Amino acid sequence: MALYEYVTQEQLAGFDKYKYSAVDSNPLSIYVMHPFWNFVVKFLPTWLAPNLITFTGFMFLVLNFLMLAFYDFDFNASSAGHEHVPSWVWVAAGIFNFLAYTLDGVDGKQARRTNSSTPLGELFDHGLDSWACIFFVATVYSIFGRGESGVGVVTLYYILWVVLFSFILSHWEKYNTGILFLPWGYDISQVTISLVYLVTAAVGVETWYKPIVFNLLYRDLFTFMIIACSFSVTLPMSLYNVLKAYRNNTLKHSSLYEGLLPFLSPFLLFVLSTVWVIYSPSNIVELQPRLFYLMVGTAFANVTCKLIVCQMSNTRCQPLSILLLPMTVVVVLVITRVFTNETLLLYLWTAAVVLAHIHYGVSVVKQLSNHFGIFAFSLKKPNSD
Repeated sequence: MALYEYVTQEQLAGFDKYKYSAVDSNPLSIYVMHPFWNFVVKFLPTWLAPNLITFTGFMFLVLNFLMLAFYDFDFNASSAGHEHVPSWVWVAAGIFNFLAYTLDGVDGKQARRTNSSTPLGELFDHGLDSWACIFFVATVYSIFGRGESGVGVVTLYYILWVVLFSFILSHWEKYNTGILFLPWGYDISQVTISLVYLVTAAVGVETWYKPIVFNLLYRDLFTFMIIACSFSVTLPMSLYNVLKAYRNNTLKHSSLYEGLLPFLSPFLLFVLSTVWVIYSPSNIVELQPRLFYLMVGTAFANVTCKLIVCQMSNTRCQPLSILLLPMTVVVVLVITRVFTNETLLLYLWTAAVVLAHIHYGVSVVKQLSNHFGIFAFSLKKPNSD
């Protein structure tokens, strides 16, 4: 039995009928990365479970996050006058990021190679990808930090939401069209950031203090590229694909309300977390930026995973994520100053969110493993008895 049956019987029936459908039109992915991944997967043993590859790649991103948390917990290390992150950490971050990206690319190929593709594998992959957003963004932030030539912690909070919005767009597309259109920005960003980590190790963070041209700093380019990629590439392409499905009469949800329903819980999460940022008595995002980002990113991953379950099982997205109810209470306690130790409350709530999300993930994986009669991290089959 699963720890708790988060996946309904209707959704399990939907998973039984599920067929993977995706479109990858990115030239970098098609002409460079896929050939590379096809080469790499040949060296993997055929007994190695694809989900184990996925999880290992994800843990490389978590390791990057933890490394930088140790050397740069408050995002001050890259600022002038502070002790900088050691060069070897940037080298490790570059290698680990590229390894995570590579493993994320070969897990599906290993599944097809070993004839072990299941809906659980796709759900596991995309579920971890949704959580990886926060680990990736927070680690990249340490390159520039929050100093005079860096990015303010409040600005980074909104940049984080741009990244999260870009991620959920792809799954909103699939919820409405039945096809996952893989975003171009993902491959480009992963390769670029892996190289930037290595360049930082070679030339030092001081290089990023200098203007590129006139008064344009690297932090400005960093901010512009993320926002521009989201609103000039990802969003227009998503809208185009959904409108194309509408014109072809292949849209899965006919009403505007049903089509936009996946955005409701993420929007409410954004509102709650932004109210906390704006009305925080102790300016909590300045005091504990890393912890606040982790809380928001994990809550977002939890909301998104539930959307992915509905999208893959072809069931209706639930309007409200249950996690938002206690978070509303937490935010009210903060802004009304009923709970005066805001930092302690953030630590407690972040721990609760992380544990709740891990519990949800373990429960869903176990429930689907039992349903499909497989092991999540092994290609061996459970005993028939």
